[in-house]
Amino acid sequence: MALVNPLDPNHDQETKQLAEFFNETLGFCPNSVLTMQHRPAISKAFINLNKAVMANEGGVTSALKRMIAWVSSNATGCRYCQAHAIRAAERYGAEQEQLDNIWEYRTHPAFSEAERAALDFSLAASQVPNAVNAEIKGRLYQHWNEGEIVEMLGVISLFGYLNRWNDSMGTSIEDGAVESADQYLGKHGWEKGKHDGSRY
Repeated sequence: MALVNPLDPNHDQETKQLAEFFNETLGFCPNSVLTMQHRPAISKAFINLNKAVMANEGGVTSALKRMIAWVSSNATGCRYCQAHAIRAAERYGAEQEQLDNIWEYRTHPAFSEAERAALDFSLAASQVPNAVNAEIKGRLYQHWNEGEIVEMLGVISLFGYLNRWNDSMGTSIEDGAVESADQYLGKHGWEKGKHDGSRY
């Protein structure tokens, strides 16, 4: 039920060049970015922020960043971003057992205590009201340094923007993202919802 139609990928050449980043992460340029092109300053600023947030400068792997994004998107209910995050986690080498059991990250043996601390942080930071507390902080500092915590919160905050953008926009979900979501999330009830490509 798209609120605004995405524009052609060739609409803005600077956005098109920057968006090549997503061919690696997702295998396609997201419709969310194509919709942001209605105001190219937004699409370009978003892609640059995305690239900065997803750069790895510590021990937070690309796969873990995408799992953090999935937990955040799951907390807010954005099915578009859930599908994108699980697809990107898959493409960035998350273990098969982690992909298959992301819903059970708190108890499944495929997840380390460091990963559980990061994912619990994502869940707490994505709730309204915010649930980050001294216990979450203490667990983070057992496994991660301050720079790594900043990287994690960068991912959570980036997806806070994306969750609101895509759920309000009803962004049409791409076939590749649907395939990944069906494979890993479908058994838990994931479906396209408002992102099925129809209009409001």
